[in-house]
Amino acid sequence: MASEPVPAPRYLTTREVAALLRIKERKVYELVADGTIPVCRITGKLLFPRRQIEAWVDSSIEWSGDAERLSPRPPVVAGSHDPMLDWALRESGSGLATVYEGSLSGLHRLAEGQAMAAGLHVFEPASGDWNREHIAATPGLSGIVLIEWARRSQGLVVAHDNPAGIAGIADLKGRTVVPRQAEAGSQILLQHLLVQAGLGAEDVAMLEHPARSETDIAHAVAGGKADAGLAIEAVARQFRLGFVPLAQERFDLAVARRDYFEPAFQTLLAFTATDAFAERARELGGYDIGGLGTVHLNGAG
Repeated sequence: MASEPVPAPRYLTTREVAALLRIKERKVYELVADGTIPVCRITGKLLFPRRQIEAWVDSSIEWSGDAERLSPRPPVVAGSHDPMLDWALRESGSGLATVYEGSLSGLHRLAEGQAMAAGLHVFEPASGDWNREHIAATPGLSGIVLIEWARRSQGLVVAHDNPAGIAGIADLKGRTVVPRQAEAGSQILLQHLLVQAGLGAEDVAMLEHPARSETDIAHAVAGGKADAGLAIEAVARQFRLGFVPLAQERFDLAVARRDYFEPAFQTLLAFTATDAFAERARELGGYDIGGLGTVHLNGAG
């Protein structure tokens, strides 16, 4: 019987790193002393994480060719879920798949080459803008174009006819609220609005398990599990729930510059110019698509 292959060790010794890099051990110690090479110090011993060492070597590549072409991104749109985007991706025949895990998760997938584009609606209090600062602050992002998708009416989804009389964020005191996951743009905005209203964690009862999508928020409110949750007007309309508008947010698509011109993404953009797309925006409600296609950053990262 053939023996099982021995997996490569996660951490390397000084001698193993020297052999991997084809240098002398003395040079490894010099790199450690300079703070140049990734290293862990455990009980006086030097250990080198293999993955970080390999990434460190890859980051030192010098080449005038198009390095991005060596690792083509999969035809996936990650980030935040948007009902109109989801519909357009299907109806346009773009062939783009989706992974909805929240705006910040989408940025990380984009940075790691796991997606072609990401949907974002991250409020940035310092500037009052959306998404731009988070793109600049995400390690590994380069050559990113930020394109406006829509302005959306964002607010509190409440029970039909709003029996609790919730008129704004301040009225959430003592109420049960369904949160989103920390990576979601809605959760970032909710936390900002709570602070603005002077409400702390002790003032609002947050459900233990965050909603993974705005649809989940609607289900929680409709089912009586929560008094309110932050979501867009289109979701409240879909479930025939009450809606308290709080802000108009900008939902953007961050796309790798080279992928902007790929047939899949261009097919999606071409579809947004059709009458069917405009009619869908009117039907959903709470959408302003007047600025669709506006470039807010070009080649960022």
